[in-house]
Amino acid sequence: MFDPRQLQVLLEVARTGTYTAAAAALGYTQPAVSYQMRMLERAAETPLTVKAGRNIKLTNAGRILARQAEVVLAALRAAEDELAPFTSTTGGRVHLSAVQSGCVSLVPAALAKLRRTHPDLEVILTQAECAVSRELLAAGQVELSLMCDVVDDPVADDVVSPDPRMLRIPLMTDRRCVLLPADHPAAAAPSVALADLAGEHWVLETQRSRFLAACQTAGFVPKVAATSDDQLTIHSLVAKRIGVAVINELGLTARHDPLLVARPLDGWPRRRIFLLLWPEMIRVPHVRALVDALRAAAEER
Repeated sequence: MFDPRQLQVLLEVARTGTYTAAAAALGYTQPAVSYQMRMLERAAETPLTVKAGRNIKLTNAGRILARQAEVVLAALRAAEDELAPFTSTTGGRVHLSAVQSGCVSLVPAALAKLRRTHPDLEVILTQAECAVSRELLAAGQVELSLMCDVVDDPVADDVVSPDPRMLRIPLMTDRRCVLLPADHPAAAAPSVALADLAGEHWVLETQRSRFLAACQTAGFVPKVAATSDDQLTIHSLVAKRIGVAVINELGLTARHDPLLVARPLDGWPRRRIFLLLWPEMIRVPHVRALVDALRAAAEER
């Protein structure tokens, strides 16, 4: 029988690559992590790690056990959460990670619904890109993640490999838009072709591989005036005419400015918005309540 605490140590060693870093993340001492790993290898009756320079890598057996450890620990967390209403007088707590555009749109709408139906439920929200959210789920730091991907995207910056062990709940799709001053010539059109903006200065996000590839296809290299990953900052920079920007449709709710308009980009693939969680978690009442609220908020859009 494997000790869940040792399985958690294994996952942290796999994530950080050293016993020292794993100890710091878990609040243990380095000797304690080494001891837990020795005990786990004794239980597994096979080596689970090997040295790779200054780092540590998992053996094939270690990778297999780590993969199963994620499932086991998720099931234990689900059991704890499912039993919590029987021992607690509070309304429960859910840890949610979400992409930024979800944080400024779907999540507030969902929490407004929950305030009416589950007034004592606390939602602890972490803004995170999709790859980070996947790590948070695997480590048990969140129960639910609001994520996204793009259909047939060969140059995506933030790709998360599908995990058949996890439950994926589709919510909606949204478009990629260009954010313009309201008096910009392109603002009069219902949509905008990227080639028509070749002479503009741009306010871009850090992750821009798809955008740069699209500009290359359109025959130009964009002139970058500023870089920001904050939705409100991007809106302000465009309003001050520092440049035009590309922004996801969900992110447009971050700020309502009569000086700005958004127009869909022609030929740009839609983004799929979905929830990701361990299947066991959907049975936890307060997790299910948040899932239902997010689905309702997406349907209303």
